[in-house]
Amino acid sequence: MGTDVDGGVAGVLRAGSRALADLVLPRSCAGCARPGDVLCPACRRRLTRPRLAEPRRHPPGFPPTVAAGAYAGPVRPAVLAFKEHGRAELAGPLGTALALAVCVVLAGAAGPAGAPVLLVPVPSSPAAIRQRGRDHVRELADRAVVELRDAGLDARTAPVLGRLRGRAGRTRDSAGLDAAARRANLSGRFQARPAGHGAWAGVPAGSRLVLVDDVVTSGATLTEGARALAGPGDTPCRDTPVLAAVVAATPRRVHRPFAPPPPGAFTVRGRGGEGADRASTVGTGARRLASG
Repeated sequence: MGTDVDGGVAGVLRAGSRALADLVLPRSCAGCARPGDVLCPACRRRLTRPRLAEPRRHPPGFPPTVAAGAYAGPVRPAVLAFKEHGRAELAGPLGTALALAVCVVLAGAAGPAGAPVLLVPVPSSPAAIRQRGRDHVRELADRAVVELRDAGLDARTAPVLGRLRGRAGRTRDSAGLDAAARRANLSGRFQARPAGHGAWAGVPAGSRLVLVDDVVTSGATLTEGARALAGPGDTPCRDTPVLAAVVAATPRRVHRPFAPPPPGAFTVRGRGGEGADRASTVGTGARRLASG
């Protein structure tokens, strides 16, 4: 217990010191280091190029996933600055990029018109949260929700996915692991919270689920998260297909141009129905977000 408290306090102190430094030190672009904006216009534009995320070894069960841009060039240091180096002010531009990816993936999947949209953050490990002093994926989701609401969508953050506790929920750092090892490392680590959990409070049946993360590489994390959300359980969204959206995706060696998908372009199991009007609303939001 003492170790957890000490680690949490240290993380908060680190986050506070970084926030203070942001106030007194000159800012530079986290992507290209150009003085001025936290993310310069040129680097922001790299996160307005939505694409299907296509892992090189496509794991079975990988959900339809859209990224706002490629995890390459200046996007990579920008994401790392937010995630690992305390540049919390990047939640704004990166959250906007995530909102764009959400709009595009919703436009490509049929769903009930006007259904609420739930952004489900991929849960970080307790150790990672203590080290960083914050839950960076939850921050991205919350910021994306603000943008989506401004675009006219009924959206909210829903932390309905959790990690198993104890030995069964422990994972190794995935850095350096190949795709198969990443899948094995994460297998069975996530679990949807039961219907009576407070995270489901106020969630209407039939809400659309979008699993969100910062980056997708092998697809193992999103696949495991989607498996847990789609598993057995009496939750309000048990019959809803799981989609996914990320800020950036590791690019394939051969890049294929991406065009915004027509309604129903993604084939997923779940409820169909009145998707055309919804896709129109989402498409308008996506154009607004992409234009900045």
